[in-house]
This record gives sequence, structure tokens and C-alpha cells, in this order.
Amino acid sequence: MKIQLAVLFGGKSVEHEISIISAIQAIKHLDTDKYDVIPVYMTKNQEMYTGESIDDIEQYRDINALLKKSSRVVMINDNDRTYIIEHPFTKKFRKLRREIDVVLPIVHGTNVEDGTLQGFLKTLGVPFVGCSVYSSAVGMDKHAMKLILNGCNIPVLNDMIFTSQEYLNAPDIVYNRIITNFGFPVIIKPVNLGSSIGITKANNEAELRDAVELAFSFSSRVLVERAITKLREINCAVVGDSDDATASECEEPLNATTILSYEDKYMGSSKSKGGDSQGMASLSRKIPADISPELREHIQKLAVKTFKALECNGVARIDFMIDGENDKVYVNEINTIPGSLSFYLWEPIGISYKSLLDKLISLALKRQRDEKNISYAFDTNVLSMCSNDSLRGAKGKLKV
Repeated sequence: MKIQLAVLFGGKSVEHEISIISAIQAIKHLDTDKYDVIPVYMTKNQEMYTGESIDDIEQYRDINALLKKSSRVVMINDNDRTYIIEHPFTKKFRKLRREIDVVLPIVHGTNVEDGTLQGFLKTLGVPFVGCSVYSSAVGMDKHAMKLILNGCNIPVLNDMIFTSQEYLNAPDIVYNRIITNFGFPVIIKPVNLGSSIGITKANNEAELRDAVELAFSFSSRVLVERAITKLREINCAVVGDSDDATASECEEPLNATTILSYEDKYMGSSKSKGGDSQGMASLSRKIPADISPELREHIQKLAVKTFKALECNGVARIDFMIDGENDKVYVNEINTIPGSLSFYLWEPIGISYKSLLDKLISLALKRQRDEKNISYAFDTNVLSMCSNDSLRGAKGKLKV
């Protein structure tokens, strides 16, 4: 019997369109002998749709037309099983009801990759591919990630964060603190976005003011760190879980002496010869990276250590920075659901995209089996001791 696999993508995120590309790319590589694939598209209003055309990338040129010929659905838990049903639901007109064995979320950015969607799936009780609520949340929050990695002796750049309220109350104090602590150049980032959105390098005070304004337009918290002037970027993916994790081949983006923009990552060469969108696979890169065997091994070990420190599951890509002034290696960020699932970093070491997807799904099912051995409740007689009178305790306290 085939596994009923829902591939969930889209959502309320500035990386919405990239999620669509990554998901449909994955759908085309899934083993249809093993899986009945149910593509589920989430609009920017968080409404879910499925249908025959949902996995056709060309249909997204006119999303309104696509939705009109698709079915709006919701996910429900019923008797410890998870189903997709048509919305609105009536017993008289039950047109669509499909059981789901596992969910493959291929989403990017806030409101979806940051633990929000993972929490929803966790509440439903359905196995899902990828990081837990915890690791998704800390992986998306660049400051929280740095605090954890620093505590695990994994090298990261020092940073400062500012809230939008701090900035609105006293912008000049924010500017002065940045200049005093870091000087120039500095990097300004929204704390919780990916795909280089809202990230700017500032070389002087005028650029700093523009950079801070831009970052705050995307997030209520902004992170500041020094800019590495002789920058070299190396990326490495990891697949596995806390029991066993393996590093991929390393890559070097070819224009990584500057910050890769959203356009660099996704717009520069977005089509293959066959016309299919390639997502992150289209970025100009050198694979394997032109680095020594010793540095390659060092980065791969740091990648696995980072993956495990953040308690990741599935596949993640860790982006590293090398400071050419002293050859020090720093973890820049982790992508808990990387664009294109970083399949292009596994193919050079003999792991096909189809095999990678099989591995991710098996890890999700393994985690579900492991969690069944954990107790989340225990018998108690607290409620048997309660009465209406007991609720009228002093200062609203429960009396038992």
C-alpha cells in the first residue's frame, strides 16, 4: 500500500513564491511507486487548496484562476488519524476526504518555516518531515541561534539586536550604539527572515540609516553584526537526526564576496533548458568548493555539530563565512528547509534527489515512532476534587 503523502507549500511569507518552486520541484522527483502525492497549496491568507493543477508551475502565473478550478480544503484530526477534507464541509455533500500518513512541508520564511506550521502539524498528530517546533523556531531566529551555538563553542560573529519600539523611541541612540560597538562596515538584518531579504551592508552613517529602515520594514527586531571585508562563503547541507547525521558536499557561491540578494539566489537564472524552475539550484556556484581537504572536513564537522546543537531533523543547509583576514570560519545561519532542499549538494556524493526525499520521509516516520514511547500525560484525580465552590477561592486561586 502506498504512503499517502501531502506536500504542503506556499503560506503567508515573503518567500511564498520560492516555496512554490521548491515544492513542485520536489513533487516531480518523488517515487510515485511508493507515494500517493497530494499537493496542498497555501495562499498568502493561509487557505489550503488542492486539485489536479496545483502541482503545475505554469498555473501559478494566474493564481486566482488556479484557485477557481481547485478545491479548498482543511486538515482535521479524527480518531487519531489526519484527513484532508473539502471546505466548507457538510455530511450531505462530502466530496473529498483523504487520509494523510505523513506531511512534507516545503515552506520558507516566517509564519511557516519558523515553527508555526510545525506546531499546527504537531497538534494534528500527523508525522511531518523536517525540524521540530523548537529547532524550526530557533533556526529562523538568527539571534537565538547565535546564543545556542555560542554556548556549544561553535563560532559565530558577535551581534546586537534592536526592537522597533527602541528605534521609534530613540533612533539616534540606536545608530550611536551600532557605530560605537561595530564601526563600519556593518551588516543589518531582520532577525527572522531568509533568502537575504532586508539584509544590507552599510559603509557609512547614511547607508546605515537606510539599512535599518529597510530591515525594520520586514521585522520588529533587527540584528547588527560587523561585516567581514574579505568574505568567502561556503555552504554545506546535513541530513539526519540527533542519532545520526551526515554532511553533504560543500559549495561556494561564485559572487559571495558580497551579500547574495534575493535576485542573485532566485532570479538570475531561474529556468532550466527544459523550462522548469530551478530555485536555489539555478544560483551560480562551484561544487565542490575550491577549498583544501582539511578545510572541507572542518566545515563538514562544524555543519553536523551545528545541526545537532539545534536538534534538527530532516535536511538543513548551514551557511558559513570565512574571514580572509585571519582564515577564521563562522556559522552565518541555518536554513531548516533550504531552497530546493539542497538536492544539488547531495548529487555530487551519489545521493539522488529521489533518494534524499525517501530519507526525509523515513526520518519523519522514525521520529513519530520514537515519540510514541514518550508519556505526555499521567493519571490524576485533581478534577474529581473540584466544585463550583472551589473555584471561588481567595484572589481567584483554585481551592482543592
